[in-house]
Amino acid sequence: MGSLLQILLALFISVIGALYLLGSFRRRRAGEPPLDKGPIPWFGHVLEFRKDTAKFLQRMKDKHGDIFTVQLGGFYFHFITDPLSFGSVVKEARTKLDFTKFAEQLVARVFGYNSMEIEHKVLQASSTKHLMGDGLVVMTQAMMSNLQNLMLHSVGSGDDKQWQETGLFTYSYNIVFRAGYLALFGNESVKSTGTLDKAKEIDRQHSDELFKEFRKYDQLFPNLAYGVLGPSEKMEAERLKRLFWSTLSVQKMRSRDNISLWVSDQQQVRDEQGMQEFMQDRFMFLLLWASQGNTGPAAFWLLLYLMKHPDAMNAVKKEVEEILRETGQEVKRGGPLIELTRDMLLKTPILDSAVEETLRLTAAPVLTRAVLQDMTINMASGQEYKIRKGDRVAVFPYIAVQVDPEVYPDPYTFKYDRFLTPDGNKKTDFYKGGKKLKYYNMPWGAGTTMCPGRFFATNELKQFLFLMLSYFDFELKNPNEEIPGIDIRRWGFGSMQPTKDIQFRYRLRF
Repeated sequence: MGSLLQILLALFISVIGALYLLGSFRRRRAGEPPLDKGPIPWFGHVLEFRKDTAKFLQRMKDKHGDIFTVQLGGFYFHFITDPLSFGSVVKEARTKLDFTKFAEQLVARVFGYNSMEIEHKVLQASSTKHLMGDGLVVMTQAMMSNLQNLMLHSVGSGDDKQWQETGLFTYSYNIVFRAGYLALFGNESVKSTGTLDKAKEIDRQHSDELFKEFRKYDQLFPNLAYGVLGPSEKMEAERLKRLFWSTLSVQKMRSRDNISLWVSDQQQVRDEQGMQEFMQDRFMFLLLWASQGNTGPAAFWLLLYLMKHPDAMNAVKKEVEEILRETGQEVKRGGPLIELTRDMLLKTPILDSAVEETLRLTAAPVLTRAVLQDMTINMASGQEYKIRKGDRVAVFPYIAVQVDPEVYPDPYTFKYDRFLTPDGNKKTDFYKGGKKLKYYNMPWGAGTTMCPGRFFATNELKQFLFLMLSYFDFELKNPNEEIPGIDIRRWGFGSMQPTKDIQFRYRLRF
């Protein structure tokens, strides 16, 4: 799950990127005075940025240093690429650097949702209450119940003993999305079906149908964000939005059981604020997209990296088995299904390291702020840069720190224990230029836009992996097939997606 505002900020800079093809582009050093003449289009760079944002920004970093400026769609964007200087952005007061106004404008344009004045406050308060602490205990239980329904409903029935073959990305995204959707937006009512088994069956069918529609929207999203949908694609995007507005409508939500307090609280606040129901329906789709668009792809990468690295798989599997033994649980024919609590999920340092390494390699959000008043950016080098009101400040942690070979030797190689100390505890000491980094891995963003759902999202990944390792045999169809590349169209949207799926097969152990 990505923070709603964090994802929207990434979306903002991506949409602004569409203006490269229509407007101007120019690079300059930060602090350079305003241009005397009109903007100069650098069409070669325009195409390079549009084709591969990360590659372009890396080249600008190599050429211009720790801070450089590009003019995008009428705004000066100051990119800070020195992780030792990130605090200048992350810690700055919102009176100087703001992240809400242009996100609200974008949401209205792309989703048709008009934000409340207290939008950020409501989101933060509800997320802190229900996706952390005691609230996280409840959400973890709900996620576990729905994962069991989707993955293990046929345990003991004699079904699914044969190998099933499918795409690993499709499978991982499907299961995690559907379980997360049901945990957040509730289950089919037992009153309407008569029996719990029938309600669970409808949940399986309904969530699978919804996932297929969500993937259609998900695949359209990059071009939708860039504003380059063709006529037929625009019609399809509109159809999908209306479908989700209907499916997630306030009226239909009232008939469902087990709706999370995270969702119901936000609906209640909007109702109390006098928001019309049709606008609340649009918010629910926005909430679904923001909450479920990243965890499934992350689950794919985690499972794939473990399958491609047997030492990592063995270490994580051993840890999973030890946790189950410590809690007196055993996976066996005819036995009860295992239960994973939040407390159990706090005792997995090896898995935690594997998750963090996966996110380091595959999560690429953009952190953006609007400059509300003239100010100075203080770099760790001691240099100062004057930034003008109306400009933008941006950080792209992926190239700035997450794949920096000085911080992470051999940065593009998956090392499951990279975030472990020699004694097996969490490692937090990473250095740049001999100085310890505070912001060494930023898949969840940082500061006031740091994802408040990060603990729930991490638990989703870990629960999915626990069940896969405990109940299934699985393997890649072609063990020698290379790990697919990253779909560069999705830079800035959070968890990256692969350029192609990779086939695997799985079966229940009993």
